[in-house]
Amino acid sequence: MRDITPLERSNMSAQLSVNVNKVATLRNSRGNDVPRLSQAVETIIAAGAPGITVHPRADERHIRLSDVRELAALLAPQRDRIEFNIEGDPRPELLDLVCEVRPHQCTLVPVRPGEVTSEAGWEPSAAEGLDDVVRRLQRHGIRVSLFVDARQSAVRWAAELGADRVELYTEPYARAFSVGDGARCFEQFAQASVLAHNLGLGVNAGHDLDLDNLRLFKRLPHLAEVSIGHALITHALYVGLSTAVADYLAAL
Repeated sequence: MRDITPLERSNMSAQLSVNVNKVATLRNSRGNDVPRLSQAVETIIAAGAPGITVHPRADERHIRLSDVRELAALLAPQRDRIEFNIEGDPRPELLDLVCEVRPHQCTLVPVRPGEVTSEAGWEPSAAEGLDDVVRRLQRHGIRVSLFVDARQSAVRWAAELGADRVELYTEPYARAFSVGDGARCFEQFAQASVLAHNLGLGVNAGHDLDLDNLRLFKRLPHLAEVSIGHALITHALYVGLSTAVADYLAAL
């Protein structure tokens, strides 16, 4: 593994935003309110996490639109210290809700028919009208992040659209890391991150990051925030939710 540069060393404290979709998935499997999403969020915050992420899909298979309103109300008194990030595709009902509750950040994510989870970043050819969406959200005081692959062309496109940040789609990195090829793939992400920074974009990242592959990925230049859900909640099954959050904060 290569040495850490001074630039990377000065940037080893990315913020953790815990994605609570999997808590909602477990709740929905029984059709009641157990586990209670708000209680999980309170536990996560008490453990020291500075951010909460939700990704309400159109079929509400995990996070419901009503959950978004409930969590927005819960987090409102803590707005100065806990960031609320809403992810999703730019469908009208979700955009209306985002403009209503005004989270700190909205991460716009493409959706492919039949997907279980996100499979790729935005393709500019399939994102007609997204510039208008970006401007609408920004007029409501919401930071806009675009979910993109770690390609320089995608980063340049996000900057041209006027986004505030990009969220780098990290599943390719996670797959590469699992077969011993993480360092090579990391370089591609580092180049995309440096370009984003040079273009005035903040840099977030997410998808399949875990305690193992964060050892390298936390060194990404200019990394501001990581969104982690599945791996953290899975870890919590063995060690408890508070400990899982603490472990991920320590990993960063």
